[in-house]
Amino acid sequence: MQELQYPFDSRYIIKKKKSIKRQLLDEGTGFTNKKIAVLGGSTTHDIIMILELFLLDRGIRPEFYECEYARYWEDVMFDNPELKEFAPDIIYIHTSNRNIRQYPALSMSEEEAEELLAADYNHFEKMWGKIENTYHCPVIQNNFEYPFYRMLGNADATDIHGRVNYINRLNAMFAAYARDHKDFFIQDINYLSAVYGLDKWSDPLYWHMYKYALSMEAIPTLAYNLSNIIKSIYGKNKKALALDLDNTLWGGIVGDDGVEGIEIGPETSMGQVYSEFQGYLKELKDIGVILNVCSKNEEENAIAGLNHPDGVLKPDDFIVIKANWDPKSKNLADMAGELNLLPESFVFVDDNPAEREIVRSQLHVVSPEIGSVEDYIRVIDHSGFFEVTNLSADDAKRNEMYKENAKRAQLEASFDNYGDYLKSLEMKGTIKSFEPIYMERIAQLSNKSNQFNLTTRRYTRAEIEEIAGSDEYIDIYGKLEDKFGDNGVVSVVIGRKNGDILDMDLWIMSCRVLKRDMEYAMMDELVHKAKEAGIKTIRGYYYPTAKNKMVRDFYGLMGFTLVSEDEEGNRTWEFTVPGEYVNRNSYIRVNE
Repeated sequence: MQELQYPFDSRYIIKKKKSIKRQLLDEGTGFTNKKIAVLGGSTTHDIIMILELFLLDRGIRPEFYECEYARYWEDVMFDNPELKEFAPDIIYIHTSNRNIRQYPALSMSEEEAEELLAADYNHFEKMWGKIENTYHCPVIQNNFEYPFYRMLGNADATDIHGRVNYINRLNAMFAAYARDHKDFFIQDINYLSAVYGLDKWSDPLYWHMYKYALSMEAIPTLAYNLSNIIKSIYGKNKKALALDLDNTLWGGIVGDDGVEGIEIGPETSMGQVYSEFQGYLKELKDIGVILNVCSKNEEENAIAGLNHPDGVLKPDDFIVIKANWDPKSKNLADMAGELNLLPESFVFVDDNPAEREIVRSQLHVVSPEIGSVEDYIRVIDHSGFFEVTNLSADDAKRNEMYKENAKRAQLEASFDNYGDYLKSLEMKGTIKSFEPIYMERIAQLSNKSNQFNLTTRRYTRAEIEEIAGSDEYIDIYGKLEDKFGDNGVVSVVIGRKNGDILDMDLWIMSCRVLKRDMEYAMMDELVHKAKEAGIKTIRGYYYPTAKNKMVRDFYGLMGFTLVSEDEEGNRTWEFTVPGEYVNRNSYIRVNE
């Protein structure tokens, strides 16, 4: 919904929240249901109402538990039975500087101030440990915004007694804990309040009147940012950018002005702005965002513009370059098909509002209102399309992997026989039980895979680690390499033992390796492990979504028999484990 895209009108959202919710529920399909416990150190009712809107817009239908006013610590430490029965999927702890119990008094020695800081930190650390041991779910914790006054003026940031100094040090301790604990995330309200404007954010009226730790109009900003963290945890980030060129990556029109006439680089003030934007996009590429061009242009002119000596981005930084006179909606749809991505995985960035609206209406692709070029970075950055919660080694090399896929596509086109093409790739597979080095990637893949995902199950890293250490499961991951490069971990299978039956909880595969026979290699290894465990029957499940229709008949291709299908299209398949099993995959050398 465009009204919920950044930059949004907070007053409108607050005023229309009920009608917006009705519209989102009426128009939405295929929601992911999640239970979210909100444990607040202040009033949280309106935060929950606004957060629900942003989550629904991101395809997540939340159910909330809300603690009583300022009982966040007691609910955890004293085992509130309602919270335990709720069994949250995620816990959000909404605290603020109003929950800091005491700041260093001017009469305190440095040692006493250090003891006070340690006590405040231990108050939270003890609670986080209890959550980890009891609930085994992701935790999002606010850090602290600055106080709305500074008793010591500028010295408040440096003096051991200053509140600003105290908050900075406490925030650093929170950050260190987050670095050392997976599935623990900081919502940086220190930054959010600074961007919003601390005086407006921390208006004391709302605390004294309603016990809100922030102003009413700041709540959508907080809730939007929080929804970005949650959707990232559950694999709903965008994956790629489709970028216009003229007046988007550089100033001017390369076809009219020539390469020498476009603005990019240090010679003009506007050229510097476009260079800064290209530098920002280059940084996004480094965290795994796939860069592509979608421009109405002659390809020759587009390439010449990208080769401008002062440009930060070069043609090799892009995976697909669509520079022609076709509608941009068609080019973007074709681009998605070439990359085996859904169109909704893209963010379309174009300075032309008419082009943005056409792409939105025809493809339902997000296209932000980017404003003038000085605003481009701020709008894209604050929108949180690519919010980082876990960054794996595969993320850093994702663009390289897609380039290698383009080389594979070129090679495939040169063969008349597809089997000969697969042989020519010289594929090598590594298929093993879960290993610690790949836990992060396995959890990430389970949350990001939408098309090749038969049960739509999602797992946190903690849950993956629990499965790996349990005798109740058969778990395998698959890596695939070929002569063009390493695709990394591309497939994950989890089966739960039930006597001599293995119930398949998860079967996913990255769309990067479609039609490479990796699924057959995974099936071969699954059958061998099932036989070793005394499994007689493997039972597979398919739960349809708007995105996974491509795997509706997957189990049939693997040799399973369809045993049931209900009115909603949910299917159950069975495979009888044979006494003698012949591997079906012949193109991938596994575990050599």
